[in-house]
Order: sequence, then C-alpha cells, then structure tokens
Amino acid sequence: MKKTLYLMRHGQTLFNVRKKIQGFCDAPLTELGIQQAKVAGEYFKANGITFGAAYSSTSERACDTLELITDMPYTRLKGLKEWNFGLFEGESEDLNPPLPYGDFFAGFGGEREMDFRARLVETMESIMSQENHDVVLAVSHGAACAQFARNWEANSQIGQITGLKNCCILKFEYENSNFTLVDFKNHDFANA
Repeated sequence: MKKTLYLMRHGQTLFNVRKKIQGFCDAPLTELGIQQAKVAGEYFKANGITFGAAYSSTSERACDTLELITDMPYTRLKGLKEWNFGLFEGESEDLNPPLPYGDFFAGFGGEREMDFRARLVETMESIMSQENHDVVLAVSHGAACAQFARNWEANSQIGQITGLKNCCILKFEYENSNFTLVDFKNHDFANA
C-alpha cells in the first residue's frame, strides 16, 4: 500500500536573515517565518490534507513551524535534525565551501555527508514503516530535505530539485521501502 510523506523545511529564522550557518545550533523563527508556517498550514487545509502522524526535528525552529501548521500531537526526533556543521555552527555563510560540501565539515567536528544522508533515510524509513502512518508530516531543514531527496533522485517523478526555500513542501510516496518524490511546492512566501 502506498503511503504519503510530506517533508518540509522550517520557516525563516533569525540566522537565515543574518546569513549564519545553522545546523545543530538554533535560532528563532522571524515574523516572516511564522507567517510562512501559517501559509503552509493553510495550503494543507485548502487541499484537504490531513495527517495520521506528525514528526519534527528536535530543533526549536522546526517544532515551532510544525506547531503553527497543526495542533495535533507530534514526535520530536533527533534523526530529523539538520547537518552538523561542527566548528562552523553559528559562523557566517561566507565561510561555507562551494557545493557540494561532501565531507568538508567532518574535518571540523561535523558530520560526513553520507553519514548525514544515511541518518535521514533510516529515520524516514522508520517513520513510514509504522502502521497507521498513511499520511505523515515531517518538519526538518533545508540540507536535510535536499539530501533525502538526492538519495531517492533515481525514483523522482519531477527530476532534481534545487533552491529549497523556507517552508517548501516535498511530497513523497512510500511503498516497499522506497520513496518516490512526486511533488514539490516551493511557494514564494516573500509576501506572506
């Protein structure tokens, strides 16, 4: 039986505005970030999408986003956290190496790219393999969403995705331990 996973990025944060690297470190949602989450919640309501289960990264920015989308109980999971950028946490984005990052951050106490990706895949598979999880919302982070989508790129019905904005929504179908990206909403929330 096919199940549906809605994986989304948190709303805009203070560190997004200040161009700071935020992986395991955290920053609060801005007023725009709060509005983005509310608009995402309205998108789900307007399209009649209801969730059987909801999950969030343990980061406050993700939990706050989820709580603005739905008032249902949810589970916080460390496996949904953003990439650990090691000593670069909280520093200027100007210090980021060119993409792809590969294992750059591992040399500074952060995660290796494939370890990060494996963590996300394992967490999502664990979530979706549970009974009564036919439609699931998971709120995570930009690099986390991108890495998860890259892992399943060969199954994608919409090709490669880039430029994941705050509160973007990726829709995956899950069947037989495989995820297929079937839709991507990267709304322009600038005027939210």
